[in-house]
Amino acid sequence: MFLRPLILAAGLLFGTAAFAADAPKWEAGKHYALIDPPVPTSTGDKIEVLEVFSYACPHCAHFQPSADKLKAELPKNAEFTLMPADFQPIWLVFARAFYAAKSMGVLDKTHQLTFDALYRDNLRPQSLEEIADLYATYGVDKKTFLSTAQSFVVEGQLEQIRGREMAYGIESTPTLIINGKYRVTANTEAGVAFDQMVEIAQYLVAQEAKKTRK
Repeated sequence: MFLRPLILAAGLLFGTAAFAADAPKWEAGKHYALIDPPVPTSTGDKIEVLEVFSYACPHCAHFQPSADKLKAELPKNAEFTLMPADFQPIWLVFARAFYAAKSMGVLDKTHQLTFDALYRDNLRPQSLEEIADLYATYGVDKKTFLSTAQSFVVEGQLEQIRGREMAYGIESTPTLIINGKYRVTANTEAGVAFDQMVEIAQYLVAQEAKKTRK
């Protein structure tokens, strides 16, 4: 007499469990934010994973191992890129140094070394000249670096930072922007630390990849 209700209850429990298993672990509006309208990417057919950062941001230095992990684990259809923020005057100096190093093709050499100099070796360069002296110790030609840092190309890149920050809705660093559509930041209340930022980014890359296959 009670068999049918028991079977029904079991079916409901199974259905609920299956629904929970299918439910996404990461939720828009809680673990990450939607960017509306989406911002065009710079990576062609590849899914863009952009980190907005600053060398002057200690949290970005702490996030760097996580950024390296994310970059290393991205699928072939995704590409990791960087954009410096300009929240303070000294941040803009470091942004100029970033774009100069990138233009010279030495960013792979200077990127981690800049974080190490600031937060491991406790060096505190405050001007472009001092950063040039620092980079010279890494084998970067000082004269070429300074001229590149003050070139029209770098000036143009710096002028675009503020507009891109507004388009992305950047309020803090480090921030990850996935394919110009999603913004991922650390959020204590939502349980999003650096490891979770990487997981969310990987999840969103996978979702974007599914869309391109349809």
